[in-house]
Amino acid sequence: MANVNAGAGEAIARPRLEAELAVQRRSGAWTHAVTAFARQALRKSIVIIAFLALWEIAPRAGFVDRTFFPPLSNVLDAWWQMLLSGDLAAHTEASLKRSIGGFLLAVVISVPVGLAIGWWKPVAAYLNPLLEVMRNTAPLAILPVFILLLGLGEPSKISIVFYACFFPLLLNTISGVKNVDPLLIKSARSMGLSSLALFRKVIVPAALPTIFVGIRQSGAASILVLVAAEMVGAKEGLGYLIQYAQFSFQIPQMYAGILSISVIGLVLNYTLVFIERRLTAWKQTYGE
Repeated sequence: MANVNAGAGEAIARPRLEAELAVQRRSGAWTHAVTAFARQALRKSIVIIAFLALWEIAPRAGFVDRTFFPPLSNVLDAWWQMLLSGDLAAHTEASLKRSIGGFLLAVVISVPVGLAIGWWKPVAAYLNPLLEVMRNTAPLAILPVFILLLGLGEPSKISIVFYACFFPLLLNTISGVKNVDPLLIKSARSMGLSSLALFRKVIVPAALPTIFVGIRQSGAASILVLVAAEMVGAKEGLGYLIQYAQFSFQIPQMYAGILSISVIGLVLNYTLVFIERRLTAWKQTYGE
């Protein structure tokens, strides 16, 4: 009778023990994944951490004049005070509206134009001469033209961002279309695809990775050119904030504005990388 009871007890305890072991294995796997992610993140950011540490130590140790290059902690304190006062949010919002507006306008116009130039030779024959002349003109060199024609308001800022974003995206789109594998095109045509279906189902997806290279380049250009434009003629924006802080000798606030631009550029780049990976998942699968 005792043996029967013991066997029944073991039968009841065994599923419970297996469940506990399964929970421990899952917990161990989760801990391992978190640890691996932390190590990878630390390895990738070690140089940035070293740079920030040097930024904090060098002014305090007297290697540089802290009047003109304050410690990072002072810059972060100034950044926090501007954030609490609402000044940083107002200037950031103004810059983002201009930057995103010009950037999206460039994407909407330059991608279709680039696809047309890259795929249809008559379109390229008519537009290439004009585009070759215009793309060699630096955006900031014609900023006075935009200001004269459109004034100091928002249209001139958005227009200069659009101009700066247009050509990197256009050229990468053209390159993406022209560099599609000819064997891929021949295979699609041998399957009886029409020209429109070939363009939509083969050319555009194959050119998408190169197009996104141009999109990322344009995203960076949209911020850099806008900041320079805001330094010339604006009453708000991160470029205006940096220049005003410099003229007022508010050095920590100036570096806080520069740091904000760097963070915005970093976030924008990783956002575009995430979108690219979602839209070109087939490329990663094929590569594996």
